[in-house]
Amino acid sequence: MVTGLLGKKIGMTQVFREDGTVVPVTVIEAGPCWIVQKKTPDKDGYAAVQLGMEQVKEKSVNKPMAGHFKKHNVPYLRYLKEIRLTEEDLKDVDEGQVVTCEIFEPGERIKVTGWTKGRGFAGVMKRHGMSGSRDSHGARYHRVVGSIGMCTFPARVHKGKRMPGHMGTNKITVKNLEVVAVYPEKHLILVKGAVPGHRGSLLILRKMR
Repeated sequence: MVTGLLGKKIGMTQVFREDGTVVPVTVIEAGPCWIVQKKTPDKDGYAAVQLGMEQVKEKSVNKPMAGHFKKHNVPYLRYLKEIRLTEEDLKDVDEGQVVTCEIFEPGERIKVTGWTKGRGFAGVMKRHGMSGSRDSHGARYHRVVGSIGMCTFPARVHKGKRMPGHMGTNKITVKNLEVVAVYPEKHLILVKGAVPGHRGSLLILRKMR
């Protein structure tokens, strides 16, 4: 069986359990996903399936991808990601098969991979939490990084020095998240806690091994 699924982050809300406790949850539109291609150890060197999600028109994909979808007899899809499987699990799946959120059950633990929000070019105070310089008493530099170099020896800036730069859009995996509820008719699942990314961003959901 397929042990993972693609999804989109809808947003966060809260639900009440039967005992009255409040649980913060993330609403995820999980699937439906098409199995576009099977990767076998004999041909590709590893076992996996290529999953696709969200149907689009033919004009929305380029010609190589259109040929790829036609070859495997699946609709044109916006997102493509691979999910690793065992060789035993790979025997039970077929190209063109549709996978839904029914593979997950309430109470199950999963891991969710997403990409954090992009923050653009950020300074050291925002990016690394540095304290900055003084804000008064004649100080002319407030949010700058300060001294970064060395003295006569080694007379250079060490590699890995925390500096201003691009912040965000990092691939993050949050493990051991509880599935609170599954709604197959709406292709929705509720996961306890927060997951990376902005609303509408792509997520990869996988069972905990």
